[in-house]
Amino acid sequence: MNRRHMTLSLTLLAALLVLCTPVLRSAADQTYEDMKMLIEVMNLIRDNYVQEIDTKTLVYGAAAGMVRVLDPFSQFLEPDAHKEMKTETEGEFGGLGIRIAIRDNILTVITPLPGTPAYKAGILPNDRIVKIGGDTTLDINIEQAVKKLRGSPGSKIVLTIGREGEKELKDFTLTRELIKVESIKSKMLDSEIGYVRLTEFTQRSAIDFDAALKALQAKGMKNLVVDLRNNPGGLLNVAVDVCRLFIGNNKLIVYTEGRRQPKQEFRADAEAPYAGIPMVILVNHGSASGSEIFAGCMQDYHRAIIMGAESFGKGSVQSVIPLADGSGLRLTTAKYYTPSGRTFHRDEKTGKGGITPDILIDVPREVEIKLQTQEEEIFGRPASDAKVDTKKEASKETSKDVKDKDKDKDKDKDKEPVRDEALDRAQEILKSRDIFLKMKES
Repeated sequence: MNRRHMTLSLTLLAALLVLCTPVLRSAADQTYEDMKMLIEVMNLIRDNYVQEIDTKTLVYGAAAGMVRVLDPFSQFLEPDAHKEMKTETEGEFGGLGIRIAIRDNILTVITPLPGTPAYKAGILPNDRIVKIGGDTTLDINIEQAVKKLRGSPGSKIVLTIGREGEKELKDFTLTRELIKVESIKSKMLDSEIGYVRLTEFTQRSAIDFDAALKALQAKGMKNLVVDLRNNPGGLLNVAVDVCRLFIGNNKLIVYTEGRRQPKQEFRADAEAPYAGIPMVILVNHGSASGSEIFAGCMQDYHRAIIMGAESFGKGSVQSVIPLADGSGLRLTTAKYYTPSGRTFHRDEKTGKGGITPDILIDVPREVEIKLQTQEEEIFGRPASDAKVDTKKEASKETSKDVKDKDKDKDKDKDKEPVRDEALDRAQEILKSRDIFLKMKES
C-alpha cells in the first residue's frame, strides 16, 4: 500500500467517524489524530532512514510495539512465529529428536531421544553442535537453534558435530521426522506410591495421563504424587480434562471472565475415574497457567495436598486471533478463577498472586537446577564409552598435581546427586496417612 492509498484510507475512515454520534466523535477525532502521527513516523522512517526498509517490516514493528505496552503475555506473532506456536501446542513437529542446551557458551546435546533421527544417526550426549546446515552456532540461543533444527518431515539437515576425544569435526546428515512431544513421565516410587510428572499441557496430555495412571494401578498404586514443577501450562481444555480425571459430580473446575468476554464455566463430568486416590501435587515458581488451574481446583475442593513453592501467577487468558497474512495476535482477554472465585494472576504492582501451597518448601534455585539436570533421562551413550572415559580420567588424574586434584574433587562434588526434599516429604505424608488409617481400622 503506497502513501497516497494509505492517506486516502485514513481520510475515508475519518469521514465515517464524523458521522458517528457526538458522544463518540471526540474519541474518534483523537484516534484519527493518533493514527496520523503513526503514519507520519512511518513515512519519515521510510524516506529518511539510512537504508531502505519495506513497509511490512515497519507495520509489523508498530503492531509488536502496540501489543508490548499491554502486558507480558500479549504478543504480536509474525507468520513464522504464529506457525511455530501452533506447532508447539499441538505437540508434534518435524525435527531430529534431541534435547539441547547452551553449556560453556556452546550448543550442546543433552540427549537424543530413542527411535528418533538423531538417535539412529549416532548423535551422543555432550556432542557439541558446531554448525547447523553449514551455519555456525557461535552466539546462537536456544530459540534460534530450535527454529533451525525443526522443519518439514522428510527434509534433510546437516549437523557438524565436535565430540570429546576426537580431533576432527564430523558431519551428520539427518532426515527430519514427525516427533511426538512426550509430556508425561511416570514410575512407582515404592510398592504403593505412584509418580506422574506432567511437563506441559499439550494435545495428548490428558489421554497419556489416564494411560499412565492405569499402568500404575496395575502395578499396585494406592497413592499418587503429581509433579507440576516447571510446568509452564499449555492448552486450557487439556488442563480441564486432567482435572476431570480427579473431580466429578459436575463440579466447577475453573471459569474465565473479562471486560468484553462473558463468564465461561468449565465443569467436571458426572464421575471421575480416580476420585478416591490420595494425592500430593508438587509445584514451584515455574508452575504456571494450566498447572495453577489444576492445583487451584484440587486445593479448593481439598482433593489433594499442594506442596512446594508459590507458583508463577499466570492467570490470564490469551486468545490467539489469526490475521489475514498468516500472522497472529495473542491478546489477553480474560482472567482465570478457581472454583472458589480466587484469581491467581500475579498483580504487577503488589507482587501478589500464584497458588500458595498448603505446605511451603522453598528450594534454592541452584538446587532446583541440579534436580532438573539429574532427572533428565540420558540415552545413546554405549556402556563401552563410559568405561573408556573412566580409564581416561583415572590416567589423567595420576599426572595432575595436588592443586588440580583438589579442583577435580570440587567438580565431582558439584555433580553429586542432590536430595529432592519436596518429593521425599510428599512420600512421607502419603505413608503417614496410610499408617493413621491402619491404626484407625485396628
